Amino acid sequence: MITTGGLASLIEADDLRGVTSNPAIFDKAITSTQDYDDILQQALQQNPGASSRELFFALAIKDIRDAADILRPVYDATDGVDGMISLEVSPDLAQDSEATVREAHELHARLNRPNVMIKVPATEACLPAIEQLIADGMNINVTLLFALERYEAVAGAYIRGLERRAEQGRSLERIESVASFFVSRVDAALDPLLADKRPDLQGKLAIANAKLAYQSFKMIFSSDRFNALQAKGARPQRLLWASTSTKNPNYPELLYVETLIGPQTVNTMPPATYEAFREAGVVAPTLESDIGEAEAQITALADLGIDLKVVTDRLEQEGVASFGKAFDNLLSHIAHKAESLTA
Repeated sequence: MITTGGLASLIEADDLRGVTSNPAIFDKAITSTQDYDDILQQALQQNPGASSRELFFALAIKDIRDAADILRPVYDATDGVDGMISLEVSPDLAQDSEATVREAHELHARLNRPNVMIKVPATEACLPAIEQLIADGMNINVTLLFALERYEAVAGAYIRGLERRAEQGRSLERIESVASFFVSRVDAALDPLLADKRPDLQGKLAIANAKLAYQSFKMIFSSDRFNALQAKGARPQRLLWASTSTKNPNYPELLYVETLIGPQTVNTMPPATYEAFREAGVVAPTLESDIGEAEAQITALADLGIDLKVVTDRLEQEGVASFGKAFDNLLSHIAHKAESLTA
């Protein structure tokens, strides 16, 4: 997409506003194509004894830089609101706040682009890291959010980070952050529990959960506390809808896109969902429709004896484990490819 002009074309023709990356995406790209062989070869020549982790970040940083440069006109045209690309800290640091801060700073320095977001998991352990990195003036994509309560904690960490920065007399301008709220996986986890009890609620709880998160977003970022920061140049931490492809083939392909459209939000889609929305997507302000119904649907879970917190806690644990496994697979595949290229 970078070298063939495909990314530039999407930006120009579709007004694409940003790109994300994660270990699974990189793993697929590196192992299923030869597109990265030359970059890997150069990294090996520069550092023959490099570990697979060092090789990955050398490769990823070049990729992210190149994409950031293509997106730079979007960043400039929107005064730094859009035009971002995200790079994730190592998933095996998800329970280590201090190590997350160190690696985020290292990646940020090596990338050396204003329109890059460092992706940090929304684990309880990493809440201090989110606050610290915002206080340091970094753009942060907070990922792996499933629960309303954890989202509110993340928004709190963002605001505290801004307050600390303001107290130091440092600028709050052009600090961008998104809270990546995962959607479809919530239905994937709840639907089996609802099959016998309330099949009419299947495929609806993930959207309800997201809509209530947006109501919290509006409340938090219209508060007097945030208004004081906004007066100094701060911007809201936007909600980003992640995991928006449908996991259930019986659901409409655009279920988690068309139902979550509203101001100051982002939707990140895999290519197939993106293409489907481009071809047949309906744009309408749907995010604030039927809020009362969404509240009733979430309340119904408790009445059925289903603890949403237990479910979302498990989803977070599985997400951290899945990202970690993808990262391990990626490093293993890079080591194998590096061995082949060296031979």
